[in-house]
Amino acid sequence: MQKILVGLSGGVDSAVCAYLLKQAGYEVIGATLRTWVSEGGEDSRCCEIDDAGEIAAHLGIPYYVKNCMAEFKAQVTDPFISEYIHGRTPNPCVGCNRTIKWAKMLELADSLGAGMVATGHYATVVRRENGRFTVKQSPFAAKDQSYMLYRLTQEQLARTMMPLGPLTKEEVRKIAEAAGIPAAGKPDSQEICFIPDGNYAEYIERFCEQEIPPEGNFVDGGGRVLGRHKGITHYTIGQRKGLGLAMGVPVFVRELRPETNEVVIGSDEELFSDTVFCRELNFLSIEGIAPGESIPAVVRIRYHHRGEKARIRLVSDDLAEITFKKPVRAAAPGQAAVFYDEEGCVIGGGTITKDDR
Repeated sequence: MQKILVGLSGGVDSAVCAYLLKQAGYEVIGATLRTWVSEGGEDSRCCEIDDAGEIAAHLGIPYYVKNCMAEFKAQVTDPFISEYIHGRTPNPCVGCNRTIKWAKMLELADSLGAGMVATGHYATVVRRENGRFTVKQSPFAAKDQSYMLYRLTQEQLARTMMPLGPLTKEEVRKIAEAAGIPAAGKPDSQEICFIPDGNYAEYIERFCEQEIPPEGNFVDGGGRVLGRHKGITHYTIGQRKGLGLAMGVPVFVRELRPETNEVVIGSDEELFSDTVFCRELNFLSIEGIAPGESIPAVVRIRYHHRGEKARIRLVSDDLAEITFKKPVRAAAPGQAAVFYDEEGCVIGGGTITKDDR
């Protein structure tokens, strides 16, 4: 039997992942990474240790907990705060998957003699004809999680299994119910694990260890002052609610300018662009693109974006220009742009940035 380490969050997806692998004959070990604890002592939704331990006991598998709180703060929550302070909208799960979840799971797997790790993500690891590993979208768009996995390395993917890729959420819950798994009816988590109430600005104010941007001016594209804002950490590109501006027509956050502490307001039409730039590139299905070269792709600019046809051109070693066939709405610096091929496999991706060449 091949020994495999399964990341257990305490939810139904990871529980069914472990169950299916055990049914398939693997020697399954359960593990939870403790990454964050609230001031009230509650674990985050990614590491509900009591529930995960109950699931492991029900499945009859050994179970381990690995403390990663210091690393999580240094590599996830501190950078999250810094990005918001600098006028960007980060996606902490993308970075966490590579630097915390997979890195620490594989570290633990090695110590326990497990050759592979597995997770309950709705995606599939595939190996292309060129020998490279990538992630393929779930055929069910509502639960597809491939977007969050584009920063994984070849070494990480080579040792990863995701058995839920072909399944729907309804099928997973039915499997859990039939197997009597305790988490069968547990609701999905909808927010970032360390901000369960979704109030990012309040979290930043409570835990920021540097100066928080103060109140400033709302301005239009020409610099005309329209009112006062509460601080740029309260806003993101495309936001309409909570602006407190009586303009007579719907207006949206168009740009954040941390250098002048301004929030630029515009119409919905002004949120659309046909060109987006990104840095911090990571390629999966191919080794990369040569400077000046371009390739076709379908690009998603946020988790719930369905994707649009585009061409990806490498401007320099770490700057890609994405030209869309149809303009995309509210591309926010700090978010991920993920590139897919015609088969739904991840080509690669990067972090959206301003054109600062």
